[in-house]
Formats: sequence, structure tokens, C-alpha cells
Amino acid sequence: MARLIKRYGSRKLYDTQESRYIALSDLAAIIRDGEEVQVVDNATAEDVTKVTLTQVISDEGRKGSGVLSKDLLHDLIRAGESAVSNGVRQLQEGVDRFVKRSLDRVGPIRQARQEMDILKQRIAEMEASLSEMERQSDEN
Repeated sequence: MARLIKRYGSRKLYDTQESRYIALSDLAAIIRDGEEVQVVDNATAEDVTKVTLTQVISDEGRKGSGVLSKDLLHDLIRAGESAVSNGVRQLQEGVDRFVKRSLDRVGPIRQARQEMDILKQRIAEMEASLSEMERQSDEN
């Protein structure tokens, strides 16, 4: 469940879990610690999480601590949400390819795969032999 943060009309953020007001930098720290947050407008109960997270990125960029490159930010603005989902998909595919290549280089795993292929072939041969024996038995 997401950690609830309330935003007041004065744009102050209130962390309901710790019962205290927090700054955008505190919110960034909470997220970096792995927590999901939901930010709601205290007066209307409207979900303002996206707007607030955008403010966090903007605030960090002004302080010079932003980790998003200028090119990435341009791409995000141009493509919107599809850029993020495509980027995540491409990253996942790259990680999958890297892991597969790494595993293929490991000798014992490669050898185990070869042995599995041989076993599959022998099982198929045995099944064929059993089928032939059953056919001959049925004919007699």
C-alpha cells in the first residue's frame, strides 16, 4: 500500500505516517528508500501524485542534483508516457539478453543443457520403441 501524503492549499506536504510536514526533498528520499507514495489534495481528495512527483524532479533539477539527462527530459516531453514505457521495455529486454548470454557462457549450465537434449532424444527413442512393442502386441 502506498504511503499517504496530503497536500494542503499552501502546497505544504503532510506525511500521514510520520505525522509531520515534509519538503519535496524529503518526499524524494522516501521514494529513493523504495516506498510508493500517493499524494492527495487535502481539500478535494484529488490524486495529485503525478504533479507532485514532477515537482520533485523539477526541484532536484534546479538544485543540480537531478539524475535525468537533458536529452532524456526532452524525449519524455516529446513522447509522454509512451517514452517511459518503451524505455522500461527496452531496458528489460537488454537485461534479459545480458542474463541469457551470461548464463550461456557458464560451462556447467551449457553442459547441463546438452545433457538434457541427449536425455530428451533418448526418451523419444524409448517412447517410439514402446509404441512399436504395443503395436506388435496388439497384432498378436
